[in-house]
Amino acid sequence: MDPQIIIARRVAKELRSGNLVNLGIGIPTLVANYVPSDLKVFFQSENGLIGTGPIPEQGMAHPTLTDAGGRPISALPGASTFDSAMSFGLIRGGHVDVTVLGGLQVDAHGHLANWMIPGKMVPGMGGAMDLVTGAKRVIVAMQHAAKGKSKIVVKCSLPLTSARPVNLVVTDMAVIGFPDGKATLLETAPGMSVGEVMALTEAELAIPDNVPEMKL
Repeated sequence: MDPQIIIARRVAKELRSGNLVNLGIGIPTLVANYVPSDLKVFFQSENGLIGTGPIPEQGMAHPTLTDAGGRPISALPGASTFDSAMSFGLIRGGHVDVTVLGGLQVDAHGHLANWMIPGKMVPGMGGAMDLVTGAKRVIVAMQHAAKGKSKIVVKCSLPLTSARPVNLVVTDMAVIGFPDGKATLLETAPGMSVGEVMALTEAELAIPDNVPEMKL
C-alpha cells in the first residue's frame, strides 16, 4: 500500500462524529478520502470553508474552492464559507477539535517543526502556528524518514512551530504518542516490526509490552 494512504487511513480512524477538523497541506488533505460515510465530521479549510469533502474527481474542480495550499477541494451540502478573520477566530478561540498537519521533524518530547527557513523557495508557516497552539488535539501525518534519515529526532534542528507538543504522530511505519512527554511507540504499520521502527528512529522510543499492528 502507498505510504501516504497508510498514513491517511490510520489518521481517519482518530476522528469522531461531530468533530471540527482542520487538514493541513500535503498528506493531511488525503484524510478526507478515508472517513467512513456514517461518520459526520466537519472539515475546515483555514482560508474560510467548513464542510469540505473529498478531493474532486478530475474535471470536477471549481476554481474558487481550494484548500489552504491552493489545491482543489469539494464542498458538501450545507457547507459554510467565511473570511479569514472568522476562520482564525475559530482556530485561535479553541473551537477546532482536531488539526492534522504535515511535519518535517518531531522531537522526542512531541515538539513539531513543519516549516522551513525564510527566504527559501518553500512554503512558509502559514496557519500552522495558530493550529498547533489553538486546536484541542494535534495529529502529525508524515513519512517516518526522508532520504533514509529519521524525522522523529532527539531535538528539532529546524525552527519549532509551537512550544506546545503534539498529541500523536502517524507515519508510514508507526503511531507514536507522547504520554508523560516521552515518545512512545503505540502501533506499528502492517508488516513492520518493532525492531525495524526503532532502527529508523533517531529519538529513543518507549516500548510498551504490547505494540499492536495498525488497523486500516
